[in-house]
Amino acid sequence: MYRSHNCGELNTTHINKEVTLAGWVQKSRDKGFMIWVDLRDRYGITQLIFDEQRTDKLVFDKAKSLGREFVIQVKGTVIERESKNANMTTGDIEILVSELTILNAALVPPFTIEDETDGGEDIRMKYRYLDIRRNPVKNSLLFRHKVAMEVRKYLSDLDFCEVETPYLIKSTPEGARDFVVPSRMNEGQFYALPQSPQTFKQLLMVGGMDKYFQIVKCFRDEDLRADRQPEFTQIDCEMAFVEQEDILNVFEGLTRHLLKELKGIDVAEFPRITYDYAMKTYGNDKPDIRFEMKFGELNSVAQHKDFSVFNSAELVVGIAAPNCASLTRKEIDALIDWVKRPQVGASGMVYVKCEEDGTFKSSVDKFYDQEDLKKWAECTKAKAGDMIFVLSGPANKTRAQLSALRMELATRLGLRNPNEFAPLWVVDFPLLEWDEENERFHAMHHPFTSPKPEDMKLIDTEPGNVRANAYDMVLNGNEIGGGSIRIHDKGLQSRMLSLLGFSPEQAEEQFGFLMNAFQFGAPPHGGLAFGLDRLVAILGGQETIRDFIAFPKNNSGRDVMIDAPSAIDEAQLKELYIKLDLK
Repeated sequence: MYRSHNCGELNTTHINKEVTLAGWVQKSRDKGFMIWVDLRDRYGITQLIFDEQRTDKLVFDKAKSLGREFVIQVKGTVIERESKNANMTTGDIEILVSELTILNAALVPPFTIEDETDGGEDIRMKYRYLDIRRNPVKNSLLFRHKVAMEVRKYLSDLDFCEVETPYLIKSTPEGARDFVVPSRMNEGQFYALPQSPQTFKQLLMVGGMDKYFQIVKCFRDEDLRADRQPEFTQIDCEMAFVEQEDILNVFEGLTRHLLKELKGIDVAEFPRITYDYAMKTYGNDKPDIRFEMKFGELNSVAQHKDFSVFNSAELVVGIAAPNCASLTRKEIDALIDWVKRPQVGASGMVYVKCEEDGTFKSSVDKFYDQEDLKKWAECTKAKAGDMIFVLSGPANKTRAQLSALRMELATRLGLRNPNEFAPLWVVDFPLLEWDEENERFHAMHHPFTSPKPEDMKLIDTEPGNVRANAYDMVLNGNEIGGGSIRIHDKGLQSRMLSLLGFSPEQAEEQFGFLMNAFQFGAPPHGGLAFGLDRLVAILGGQETIRDFIAFPKNNSGRDVMIDAPSAIDEAQLKELYIKLDLK
């Protein structure tokens, strides 16, 4: 066998035992008469010693040839180290080597295989298999495995059944672009890769599976960023004969279980807020509630003075940044420049210092007296020592700008502790969004989301005011999961598709298979999908998901390690009935 033990398990209880180890050379230190080699595998590092007085000369000479990342096997005796290393789990022992086999020599790696490496992201992506040898990436992948195992255990214990659904499916409009796959056996026709298993999990409910889950790959052809990949993984779930409360209880329980088992954290019942409250209070539908800085609307106390900027605005709104009254003018100007960047888009910003003596100093003192500014402080819940920042303009745009500032301030003030977890539910989303450009409604979630029963009376007369029977779970300012109670009635599904601009013929062509299934006794059902990549990253204390994916793509959707996507042979194109027009 290649090894009797791994490189992370030997200790003083093994002294004088003969062992066999195998792994990679982390580093070698040659003192002439003595050579020390750190041998690494997935489990840890063990120090090897080659002693000119005690080691066979051929073995000793061979040890001199070892380079970084050589793959070797050694046999030897466990001995006690003279100079112990308390920072290593194996730091009390070392192996006096009697036999050395070089299993594979290695080139010098293009970056150091250390926790703190000298390799930039591009070079590490190109040599990802080397990057995985580093503890930060290796441990992230092991942590992902633990999360997935806990999910499977928790759901299986609740009688959920894991069922696989197909990857080659029919292209249906679900929001993002589909990746399409040509069919060689069906000329001119294409499969699509699933954006989610949405219709299949609904069909499993029609099939009577009752509780389904799947840890599944999904695909969306959309612009990328730090927490988005063209292929991603969902914890996909569906339940029959349930209402919203049933689903929230199950998956709140799952999240609480993960936090307890993986982080040792007990979380009380998750807060629930409505979509409207989230937008008015935090400016977005995935608020980070680890800190305050709630919005204070100032229209009633800031308008009708002589400040025309506020008087002409649809919304005047502010936040109180804690303990920021001491900011210098240079620091304040830098924040004003930050909100004026194109990515945020504000035209300017007003500030108010809440002095320790209870007075106020603002950039608009010319227009507002101390009593006015005191009312601003009351609306934003600002205390002595705080700074109030105020934006104004169109309501939706201004809330989004202030939300971006809120998150930036929290980051600068150290309020986003990655080891603190603040989950919540956001409920009562709008069912539909109006698209001004195309003058039509879009589904805020997807076309299969059921309206709230109490709003059904509005669907024909005021569809824009209908709330969805939908919910999102938010963790530390990130949406980690979302779902809804589904439509299970063919008539209502047809009405929904009509509101979204589908003709009866288009609805039948795209979703006839699902609506036909509803005619054979579809149960009430609903579900939820967690984004596994994002969930694992947040639980692991990170914002980006890449280190928790074994072989991620870059921001252009490329795998630079295998050079994909790439051109394919002309004969293969012809076989697929594809002709390229690259003009």
